[in-house]
Amino acid sequence: MLSGKTAVVTGASRGIGKAIALKLASQGASVVVNYNGSKEKAREVEQEIQAQGGTASVYQCNVADYEQCETFIQDVIKQYGRVDILVNNAGITKDGLLMKMTEEDFDQVMDTNLKGAFHTIRFVSRQMLKQKSGRIINMSSVSGVAGNAGQANYAASKAGLIGLTKAAARELASRGITVNAIAPGFIETDMTSVLPEKVKEASVAQIPLGTFGKPEHVAAAVAFLASEEAGYITGQVLHVDGGMIM
Repeated sequence: MLSGKTAVVTGASRGIGKAIALKLASQGASVVVNYNGSKEKAREVEQEIQAQGGTASVYQCNVADYEQCETFIQDVIKQYGRVDILVNNAGITKDGLLMKMTEEDFDQVMDTNLKGAFHTIRFVSRQMLKQKSGRIINMSSVSGVAGNAGQANYAASKAGLIGLTKAAARELASRGITVNAIAPGFIETDMTSVLPEKVKEASVAQIPLGTFGKPEHVAAAVAFLASEEAGYITGQVLHVDGGMIM
């Protein structure tokens, strides 16, 4: 259980981020529901947590913005006094073939998905070092491990998160802070719901378990890595992908 813990979940207004926020709250953590543009959705997550007897608060922050992130984390620490769990889930896609991809589309994806995680880790780690404890969980992707046509920017950002995870794990381990990554495969979210049926069928054919995963599957993995039981696991990538990457 996570009673007494404070968890920051970026991009928590919907999809996998929402499922993670709900899961951590159900285990007793006070959850900071971060969003960038979806204020109403974030409020709904907060209200759902509170309706179940949990504690949550909503914070707006564009994680791609260094100064916003510094203020965001400072404000969270002022409110809660500590940060025990950081889940870097915020991410965007701007898919396109490499030869047609604009510099802007590449930079925006890298700035949010990879640089955003650097920003939050940088500011949260100060507090965790003082506490001599903490759990940092970065949301990578099967695309960051295997690559995916039409997602050069996204795959690069998610592969970069794995490198960031391992470097941070080595730097912070001596203070009792673990840093791990989760690499989801095809998960039922708004992002995958808009895929053409033929694409969905082709994707399912690549999955040994024969079905898309659910956000709750990823949330359960996050909850484990955030727990005391996972205290001897760091610098690892946990694949939640139905067996796609073996």
